[in-house]
Amino acid sequence: MKKIILFLLLAVTAGIFSTQYKETDPLVLTPDSLIVLAPKDYYPEETEIVNTLVSRYHYRKYKLNDSLSAEIFDRYIEALDHNKSYFLSSDINEFEKYKNQFDDFLMKGELNAIYNIFKVYRDRANDRFDFIENAIKEPFDFTVNEFYEADRKDAQWPATDEEANEIWRKRIKNDALNLKLAGKDPDSTVITLSRRYENYRKAINQYDNEDVYQLFMNSYTQSIDPHTNYFSPLTSENFKINMSLSLEGIGAQLQQEDDYIKIVEIIPGGPAYKSNKLKRNDKIIGVAQGDDEMVDVVGWRVTDVVQLIRGPKGTTVRLLILPSDAGINAIPKEIKLVRDKVKLEEQAAKKEILDFKQDNMNYRIGVIIIPTFYNDFEAQQRGDKDYRSTTRDVKKIIAELKVEGVDGIIIDLRNNGGGALNEAIDLTGLFIKDGPVVQVRNSDGSVQVGADSDPDIVYEGPLAVLVNRFSASASEIFSGAIQDYERGIIIGEQTYGKGTVQNLIDLNKAVHSNDDKLGQVKVTIAKYYRINGGSTQSLGVIPDITLPSSVDADEFGESSEESALPWDEINPTKYKIAGNVKDFLSLLNTKHKERVEASSEFDYLLEDIQNSKEDRNRNQISLNEEVRKKEMEKEEEEKFQRENERRKVKGIELLNKGEEIKESSAPDDLYLDESAKILADLIVLSIG
Repeated sequence: MKKIILFLLLAVTAGIFSTQYKETDPLVLTPDSLIVLAPKDYYPEETEIVNTLVSRYHYRKYKLNDSLSAEIFDRYIEALDHNKSYFLSSDINEFEKYKNQFDDFLMKGELNAIYNIFKVYRDRANDRFDFIENAIKEPFDFTVNEFYEADRKDAQWPATDEEANEIWRKRIKNDALNLKLAGKDPDSTVITLSRRYENYRKAINQYDNEDVYQLFMNSYTQSIDPHTNYFSPLTSENFKINMSLSLEGIGAQLQQEDDYIKIVEIIPGGPAYKSNKLKRNDKIIGVAQGDDEMVDVVGWRVTDVVQLIRGPKGTTVRLLILPSDAGINAIPKEIKLVRDKVKLEEQAAKKEILDFKQDNMNYRIGVIIIPTFYNDFEAQQRGDKDYRSTTRDVKKIIAELKVEGVDGIIIDLRNNGGGALNEAIDLTGLFIKDGPVVQVRNSDGSVQVGADSDPDIVYEGPLAVLVNRFSASASEIFSGAIQDYERGIIIGEQTYGKGTVQNLIDLNKAVHSNDDKLGQVKVTIAKYYRINGGSTQSLGVIPDITLPSSVDADEFGESSEESALPWDEINPTKYKIAGNVKDFLSLLNTKHKERVEASSEFDYLLEDIQNSKEDRNRNQISLNEEVRKKEMEKEEEEKFQRENERRKVKGIELLNKGEEIKESSAPDDLYLDESAKILADLIVLSIG
C-alpha cells in the first residue's frame, strides 16, 4: 500500500453545475429488463481497503462489533425505505437475522445479504408502483374526511400488501389534491402523477451494483461520523467536477432527501446566489429548459436532476420549488435563472454603509459581507502581487470604510459555510495584535496551534460579527476567536457546529495496482478547538446576543446528526484578551430586549417563526378539499392583514381586499438593522 499523505482540508463542497440533459433511456424498466444485482469480484478487496483506511486514520476510535453492526443495519434499511412504505413487517423480521452480522460482512467482504435485501426492496417497490399505476386513474373523492401521514418514521411497518397500498393511496391522493389546488385539471393531474411515479420506478430499477455498494458502504461510514463518506468511481468524478468550479450552472449544491431534491448550499458568486431567489432547504420539484414544458422531478435521483439543470453559460433554466419556510399548503413557486460560471470576484467580500439615528445621535456603521473564506491559490503561486483573498480584500475595504468615517464595523458571516482555514486565521489577525486563533487536535492526540504572527492591527474600532445557523467551519473559527479575545460582540444565531477536518483519499492510489477502477473515501481525521479549549464541534458558537431563529437546532446543524462527534474540550492555549466586550454584555442585552419588545416587526417575526415551526411539526394532512382551501384562505388573509398593519405604521396607502402585494413593506434586513443598533449601543458604552 502506498504512503498516504494526510492534509488539513477546510472547504465547502462546490455547487452543482450544468451540461445539457438528454433522456435516452426508456422511462420505465420492465421486470424482465431489471438489472441483475450482485457484488463485484473486487468488492471484498475494496471493502478491506476502506476498512483499513477508516479504522487507521479516523479521529474517532471505534470498534467494528455487533453494536456498530446494529447501527449500520438500521441506517441501511432507513436509506432504502425511510418512510416505512415499501417493506412489509415480515421482510424486516426476516432481515433481523443480519442485524449483528453487518460487521462480519464488512470484515470478510461477504456482501450477498446486502444485495438480497436491496432486491427485496426493489420487488416491493415495483409491487407498489403496479398498484399506483391503476390507482392514479381512479377519481378521488376530496369530500371525505381522512388524513395523510407525511412522516412515518415512528409508525409501524405495514403488515400486508393491502396496508402498504393504503399508505400509497393516501399519498397519491394528497399529490392529486396539491395539483388540483395549484390549478391543474383532472386530465393534467393524471398525466403529471403517471409520469412522476414512472420516474420513481425508473430511479429504483436503475440502481446498479455500484449504487448498492455505495449505499451500503455509506451506511457504514456515516454510522461512524456524518462527514466520513464512500464515493463510487462515478460519484468521485462528479465530486471532482463540483470542487473544480469549472462548469457552468446555477451554483447550488443539491442533495436527495426522501423523495425530493433539496438545496443544501448556495455557492457565493453563482446565479442562484446573485438572484436571491433560492434558499437553503428549498425543494426542487420541477425543471424546465428555457420556455419548454416543466419536467416534474419528484422522485428522481439527484444525479439525473443535476443533468437536467446543467447547460451552457447564458442559457435559461426554470425551477419549480417548494420554499423551505412555507407550510404544508404551500403553492409551488417558479423561478428563472440564467446559467453562468461561478467567478471568484463575485464571491469576494463586499461592503455597505448603514446611516441611522439612535437616541438623538447619528451613526455610520460599515458592513463587510463575507460569503466564503477564499484564496486564489493559483495566482498566489504564480507570484501575482494582486491575488485575491478574503483577508487582502477585507483589509482594503477597512481602509475605505475608515476614509468614509464609519463609527464601527459589522462582519456579516451569515450563510458563510467556511472555506480556507488560513484565511480565517489571517482575517482574525486584522483585529488583534498577534496570537493563537485555532487549535487542531489530530487522531493521534497531538495538538497544533494555528496563530496570527503579524503584530499589525488593521482595525481597532468597535466590532460586531453577525452569524446564523448556516455559518460553519471557518466562520466558526473566526467568530469563536473574536469572542475569546473579547475583541468584538457576536450577534445572531447559534452556528452550525462543523468542527471536524476531513481528508479525501483516492483508493486507486492507496494500492500498488488494481485493474478495477475504485472509488474514494473521505475520512474525518482531526477536530477544531477554540483557543479557550472548547470545541466548535456540535455546539458551534453561541452568540453574545441571540436573535430569533427560524431554524430548529434539532432539525438542522451538526448536532442534528445522529452520528455527529460530540462536543468536548482540551487545554486552553495561552492568549491575551484584546478587548472588554464582556463588561457591557448585560446592558447590551437589556437594550436589545427593550427594542425587540417595542418592535412590531419583531412581533411579526416571532409569530412567523412560531407558525413555521407548527407547520413543520404537523404530520396529519387533511385530504378534504374544503378543509385545505380554508387553511390556505386563512394564510392569505393573515398575510393581507399583516401587510396593511405595516403600511398603517409607515403611513403607506392600505391595500384593498384581493389586491396583489407587488412589493412588501417589510424591512429589507431586520437582523442587520438590529445588529447595527447593538453596535451603536456598544460604541456609547465604550466611550462612557
